[in-house]
Amino acid sequence: MTCTQSTSVKRRRHIHSRCFVNIFHILRGAMNLTAKSHSVPLSDGNSVPLMGLGTYGDPRTTPKGTAYESVKLAIDVGYRHFDGALVYFNEHEVGQAIREKIADGTVKREDIYYCGKLWCTYHPPAMVRPALEKTLKTLQLDYVDLYIIELPIAFKPGDVFYPKDENGKYIYHDADLCATWEALEACKDAGLVKSLGVSNFNRRQLELILKKPGLKHRPVSNQVECHPYFTQPKLLEYCRQNGIVIVGYSPLGTSRDASWVNLKCPPMLEDEVLVDIGRKYNKNSAQVALRFNVQRGVVVIPKSFTGQRIDENFQIFDFSLTDEEMKAIEGLNKNIRFVELLMWSDHPEYPFHDDY
Repeated sequence: MTCTQSTSVKRRRHIHSRCFVNIFHILRGAMNLTAKSHSVPLSDGNSVPLMGLGTYGDPRTTPKGTAYESVKLAIDVGYRHFDGALVYFNEHEVGQAIREKIADGTVKREDIYYCGKLWCTYHPPAMVRPALEKTLKTLQLDYVDLYIIELPIAFKPGDVFYPKDENGKYIYHDADLCATWEALEACKDAGLVKSLGVSNFNRRQLELILKKPGLKHRPVSNQVECHPYFTQPKLLEYCRQNGIVIVGYSPLGTSRDASWVNLKCPPMLEDEVLVDIGRKYNKNSAQVALRFNVQRGVVVIPKSFTGQRIDENFQIFDFSLTDEEMKAIEGLNKNIRFVELLMWSDHPEYPFHDDY
């Protein structure tokens, strides 16, 4: 797909670029990120908490009620940002936990930041709003704060999330990302979502949206894998130049699930550089890895259903890494992608063939 761009659009893009380069350069050097001020601005005037809780759990093995209990605990700890998806099969639990903490006066709705996702079977424009409304109905909330395209690849449209043919091969669909984006813009205009973003998009796919003629709402974020072994320097800089916040999933590496994780990758949290830096601050390697990302303006959404880890992961706003320590952690980059999604690598829009 090709896109043309008017002079006025180019001028607006230049203004966005200058503004957000300044914001991110200030943030990158900031040492005053505290639990009370741990948010970053978005290009649409909203803001997103730097620390969030990922809520994915394999529905085949995760006991019912796990997400519910974890979200309630996380709110008590201080989390306000929750990352979920219809395809996680637990949005009803997440929504119940949020509503109960609102009802008991712990938080107000405007204190909570919820990110939902458009799954690969709902890319056709006519299916976008119904998919979002399904998430809202499941959560029993009036709006979500951020709604993102979960992957740039599209599957056969419908409610079968992983459609396959008689030979067990995934059934793909030829979707127009720009048309999908226009349907999302209509959802924002209708008040169903505050901000729009994407996930697992490479530079080329981001540019499809950014250069789309008549673009009304820019993507504010790109959720991608990001951690000390995969620091994403090129994509991070490109997004900074375009006012797009990186949200890092698997910021602690990831689980050792052979069904979708590259087990050849070394366990990151055992790295001596992270361990040694942690000793200096009386922190563990996970806290150091999380602090590294938030200190350079990357939002992190570590997933945990363990109370102690939920609490520990949040305790990263009472210390700062030095410039030397930041450089040492940046030097750990091995371009290791734990989440490769190789089962979809033959899709025309598989995002990870490109350099970034």
